[in-house]
Amino acid sequence: MLNDRKKKILQAIVDEYVDTAEPVSSGAITKKHGIDFSSATIRNEMAELEKEGYLDKVHTSSGRVPSAKGYRLYVDELLKEQNLSIEETKYIRDKLEIKVNEIEELTKITTNTLSEITHYTTVAIGPKSTDQLIEEIKFVLLGTRMLMCVIVTDGGLVKEAIIKFDEDVKDEQVQNLNNIFNAKLRGKPFEKIDKPIEEYIFSELNYSIEVIKTIIEQINKVIEEEEKIYYEGTNKVFEQPEFQDVQMAKNFLNILDKRDLVVDLLNSEFADDINVYIGDDNDEDGLKDFSVITFKQKINDKEMGTIGIIGPKRMDYSKVISVMKYIKGLMGNGGK
Repeated sequence: MLNDRKKKILQAIVDEYVDTAEPVSSGAITKKHGIDFSSATIRNEMAELEKEGYLDKVHTSSGRVPSAKGYRLYVDELLKEQNLSIEETKYIRDKLEIKVNEIEELTKITTNTLSEITHYTTVAIGPKSTDQLIEEIKFVLLGTRMLMCVIVTDGGLVKEAIIKFDEDVKDEQVQNLNNIFNAKLRGKPFEKIDKPIEEYIFSELNYSIEVIKTIIEQINKVIEEEEKIYYEGTNKVFEQPEFQDVQMAKNFLNILDKRDLVVDLLNSEFADDINVYIGDDNDEDGLKDFSVITFKQKINDKEMGTIGIIGPKRMDYSKVISVMKYIKGLMGNGGK
């Protein structure tokens, strides 16, 4: 347990290192952060913080840098949220007030906005299909043997499928499809259509079993599609001095290439919090040099997916968390 003096010094070191990316000396925090202890006292406390694992010594310098343990204490106990500028809040509000009809569109806009404001790489994933309820199924005839099926959920998720047949389909049959599918499935969970529903629809419509099977197979395929991952500001991370290290840059790109890893990062079990994972908090070895901050995207308590930032451990946690909380607040009010 750190005393207040050590905490104040650690907080100043993290703030200074985030700002400059240079190892921090006792003199630097005395001049810039209003630490009113003597240089000798600060040096002694820095040595103690290093022994306790909160700071790391950089061999080429007399200064020190925060360790993952130091960042964790900073985020959990010492972080002060930033007041966003009028320009920043206006930019965010203007972007999020754009009328959108689909979750994918909203996710893209939010991901882009977060990246533009924080200058970090942002990743996002939409909501799971199984968490959605079917609001409408619409069949549209594209040709005598081709249908487009559009499924819309209560959360604004839209799924589309093109279905081809070996026999002609007539306009009146398409209308029957719309009536029967909506009567049976509207308000039901957006999940795989089971055998009883297949048999019910077949019994209600004057179609061959092959037509019904083809439709249901294609609907199930589109429902079971993997969630889309959205990336914004991939190149922004290379503006950070850490990524002048070629190996670290390669590790970062490898992370983004691993779809399952990114999905696991975003599918946190904590639905309502902003989650911060620093270095070894992440199970994946390739993430030990990085931090990940995520939050659930919700509108009026309806889950819309998860958005996260991946960056170096020397991340501006205060800025990122402040922006995320502001966006969460706007979305919690329906974007108003």
